[in-house]
Amino acid sequence: MATAVPAERDAVARAFPGPGRETHLPGVVLHRLHGPGGTCDLLAAGVGPALAAASVSAALTAARYEDAPYDLVLSAGIAGGFPPGAPVGSLVVADRITAADLGAETADGFLPVTELGFGQVTHVPPASLVRAAAAATGAAVGTVLTVSTVTGTAPRAAALRARHPRALAEAMEGFGVAEAAAAHGTAVLEIRAVSNPVGPRDRAAWRIGEALGALTEAFGKLAPVLESWNPHDHE
Repeated sequence: MATAVPAERDAVARAFPGPGRETHLPGVVLHRLHGPGGTCDLLAAGVGPALAAASVSAALTAARYEDAPYDLVLSAGIAGGFPPGAPVGSLVVADRITAADLGAETADGFLPVTELGFGQVTHVPPASLVRAAAAATGAAVGTVLTVSTVTGTAPRAAALRARHPRALAEAMEGFGVAEAAAAHGTAVLEIRAVSNPVGPRDRAAWRIGEALGALTEAFGKLAPVLESWNPHDHE
C-alpha cells in the first residue's frame, strides 16, 4: 500500500491492530503490518508520480525476487475533491486513474499523450474490487486525476472538469503507482479522503486532520474486502 507521506501512511496503519515492523529494501522502507487476513506492507512512496512510481517499482521488484509477489497495490492518501460530488471529509474510490497533465499544450488546447501517438493516460482498477471497496466504505466512485502541479485556481479547476467530467478528486501519485503496478502485472486500486476543494488555494478551508481520520476509518472497513478479494477476478 503506497501513500505519499508518512502522515498518510500512519493514518492507514492506525486501522491495523498492533505495531508494525520496518523492513529495509534498496531505496525504500516498508512498514509491515499483520492483520487477521494476512500481511500488509505500507510504503511512504514520496510526493509526485515519478517518485511514487520509482518507489513502488522497487518494492514490487524486491517482492518478486523474494518469490512473494504482491496481489494488489493500493494507492491511498488525502486529495482535493471536486464539488459537489466529493465534499471535504468524503471518500473517493477510483474506477479510472488518469494522468491529467501528461501531454502537450497546443493552440487548440491540451492534447493527452495518447493523442500524440504514444503512452497511456488511464489505468482501470478491477471493477469488482472498486464496487466492493465503495460499498464497504461509503465512498463515491469516479475518476481520480493525477497531476504534477496541484490546482490552485478556479480556471484550471474548470478546465480539468471540462476535460474529465467524471473526475471526483485530484492527487499527485495514483498514476505513478498504477504505472509501476502495470509494469509488474499487478492489480491496482486508489482510494482518497478529501481534505480540500479543488480550486483556489485557501489554507483556512483545508481539513487535513479530518481527512486523515476518514482514511483510518475507511481502512478499518476496507480490510475484510481486501482479505476476501480474489486477485484473479479483474472484472
